[in-house]
Amino acid sequence: MIDRILAGDVAEAARLIRDLDDRRPAALAVVKALFPHTGKAHIVGITGNPGAGKSTLVDALISHYRAAGETVAVIAIDPSSPFSGGALLGDRVRMQRHALDPGVFIRSVATRGHLGGLSRSTFEIAAVLDAMGFARILVETVGVGQDEVDVMTAAHTTVVVAVPGLGDDVQAMKAGLLEVADVLAVNKADRDGAERTARDLRHMLGLRAARTHDVPVVTTIATRGTAAGSGVAELASAIEAHRVSAWTGPAGQSRAITRARAQLDGLVRTLLAERADRIVAARVTDPAADVAERRVDPWTLAEQLVRDS
Repeated sequence: MIDRILAGDVAEAARLIRDLDDRRPAALAVVKALFPHTGKAHIVGITGNPGAGKSTLVDALISHYRAAGETVAVIAIDPSSPFSGGALLGDRVRMQRHALDPGVFIRSVATRGHLGGLSRSTFEIAAVLDAMGFARILVETVGVGQDEVDVMTAAHTTVVVAVPGLGDDVQAMKAGLLEVADVLAVNKADRDGAERTARDLRHMLGLRAARTHDVPVVTTIATRGTAAGSGVAELASAIEAHRVSAWTGPAGQSRAITRARAQLDGLVRTLLAERADRIVAARVTDPAADVAERRVDPWTLAEQLVRDS
């Protein structure tokens, strides 16, 4: 399986990604073996408010990169229902024209309750696609709020997509998203208020306490694809400029260590959470019932469960 994935076998990779999403131990063992072959792809996170046109913008970026001869993989994250656990996985509908292109791989995955705008298996899937040799990996998050910014740990470059007409002043005040942005795209720029939105975002960027680098604000009209005036080429140039400036030289090494530390932190937290679920499930009596009946306080019980682990 490892040899076939390294050779770019799409069917084998799709099966592995499915098993990773189902958290099968054998699949994780394969990713561990693939890891030494990763580190070549540029991972770009596309995030922002619901309705900002992220999927259409990703579709346009695919066309741009393919015209330049680059291979592209897309991880499209869809929200899971809190009731049924299901997900529509509909982002690929907007990218159907690339479905038969052998240089494009598109995978939709569900959050399965994972917060932060990503799927719980995003890191593993990105590693598989990286090992396959895709030059660009685009990670499209679910429509996120101010604090759901996990994409910054998964991506090398984070593009935050805004749009006029969704409450520009409030949108510009979302400090959480502004702080993770490496590039800002004001999409649907053919609408009234686009220039005001871009101006407000530039103003808010200027007020940031920690300004490690300048964040370009690019206006786009993703529905025009790669046609002149769409702004997609300018967005791709801004993404590439960030890759060169932020991920080369000593600064790039420092960023790589910071990113790896954040990934390790997330993995450790996930493993501890899974262990906690097993501990709670293994108890003879339901600990939640003990708390609900006020037989024990939740803080004492939580400390006891951790000690018992």
